[in-house]
Amino acid sequence: MDELTLLTALHEQGDRQGPGGDDETRLAITLSGLRQRSALRIADIGCGTGASTRVLARELDAVVTAVDFLPAFLARLEEIAVADGLAGRVETLTAPMEDLPFDDAGLDAIWSEGAIYTMGFANGVRAWRRFLKPGGILAVSELTWLTAERPKELTQHWLREYPEVATAGAKLATLEDSGYAPLGYFPLPERCWLDNYYRPLQARFPAFLDRFDNAEAAKAIVAAEREEIALYERNRAFVSYGYYVARRT
Repeated sequence: MDELTLLTALHEQGDRQGPGGDDETRLAITLSGLRQRSALRIADIGCGTGASTRVLARELDAVVTAVDFLPAFLARLEEIAVADGLAGRVETLTAPMEDLPFDDAGLDAIWSEGAIYTMGFANGVRAWRRFLKPGGILAVSELTWLTAERPKELTQHWLREYPEVATAGAKLATLEDSGYAPLGYFPLPERCWLDNYYRPLQARFPAFLDRFDNAEAAKAIVAAEREEIALYERNRAFVSYGYYVARRT
């Protein structure tokens, strides 16, 4: 069993595939000013099973295109959207975020919670800008240092895993340099990591290992996840996801 298949199996039943929260998505919507607009076209890129997609569809007068490269995640989203009465406001699209089929200037907003790291923050915000109408909204959450100095173990880990991790000031400067006017920023609180993501993930470990007969590859994935959780628990004061809301200029 390859690693991607195993990771998909571990995460496809999760409400979230990374840190976040419905309240935080709603706060980003408030900062965006989109509630005052109608008939919106929104793309939620790297949506996973669609926690943010469903908030957008409930809160806004919009059709939301939920984009992910994993069909299993989108199938789960489609099931939940039907159960929640949102099927008419949510579309799904299987596509890599590096090769999106949207028309230039065709979207009122682009959302991406905890996923833009796949392309890299700078590459992502620059590549996606052309899909936004003038004045369109970009809202993304991105790994962010909360302090100027941090423990060595934390710095070494994230510079190895994601070298673009930086302070909020650096991320906001990247947005400005890439043709956006920042509208707001806030860091995700600890509950978005622990209560909404890590604790439900931990609860799925036993069934996941049983499903794959405690195969070494499955045990290795669980071990890596446990190490990441422990690293966050030791260093939660120094790192989070920053939520950035900006307008295309």
